[in-house]
Amino acid sequence: MKIDAHHHLWDPSRGDYGWLTPELGVLYRTFGPEDVKPLLKAAGVDGTVLVQAAPTVAETDYMLAIARENDFIKGVVGWVDFEAPDAPEVIARLAREPLLKGLRPMIQDIADPDWMLKEELAPAFEALIEMGLRFDALTFPVHLGNLRELIRRYPDLPVVIDHGSKPYIKRREIAGWEADMRRLARETDALCKVSGLVTEASEDWTPSDLRPYVDVLLDAFGPDRLMWGSDWPVSLLASDYAEWEAVAQSLLDVSDEDRAKIFGLNAVRFYGLE
Repeated sequence: MKIDAHHHLWDPSRGDYGWLTPELGVLYRTFGPEDVKPLLKAAGVDGTVLVQAAPTVAETDYMLAIARENDFIKGVVGWVDFEAPDAPEVIARLAREPLLKGLRPMIQDIADPDWMLKEELAPAFEALIEMGLRFDALTFPVHLGNLRELIRRYPDLPVVIDHGSKPYIKRREIAGWEADMRRLARETDALCKVSGLVTEASEDWTPSDLRPYVDVLLDAFGPDRLMWGSDWPVSLLASDYAEWEAVAQSLLDVSDEDRAKIFGLNAVRFYGLE
């Protein structure tokens, strides 16, 4: 089963995508199931994980409604205000929906790099574990030390790092990110998504620009702890769906058995997809 472990759908008229402005050009329109279905078919993708793009519970409900009506969406990663006093109750309510597989605070947009370690978030993380949900870590390299500490605090929390933690490919910086990612892979059970890399590269990127970063992820996490995602339609800022899928296939030089893991089976296992 081939799975796209990370994509989005949105409707700007809903009004809660604060980052989504007309200046983003190609992204500033509605992207619905009918837009992605032909792309999935062309790439031979059997199912997807739909991931939040707005910091509201309303958007999570919006995504779950779409998922219930579209069989290709096998799971949803939503959003909850982890700081809210009623966070555990909201998490419990959302978890009653079988299609909800995890939650993702938008850590990359939070000014405080230590936010994830705040003690007042403990009830939300504990509820996440109790409800059997996963944690998508939307981080930058600066967050990796704290993420390692977070996983140490909550060893029963299943964690996947989105977009390889967004390395600074455009600036060709790799050493610090590589050291932190290797340590995190070595000291935790976290998985990592091979996704979102093209939008971290320069506009005239080539596969060779991405290769050193993909090689680090493959060597550090191994084929059992990586999963591929398109990050579509955000990826349209740098690549179309088919191009990124083909580039990822070429960069991940692994056996057919390991390719099946990275491009589907690991996502099925991690998210508990049917």
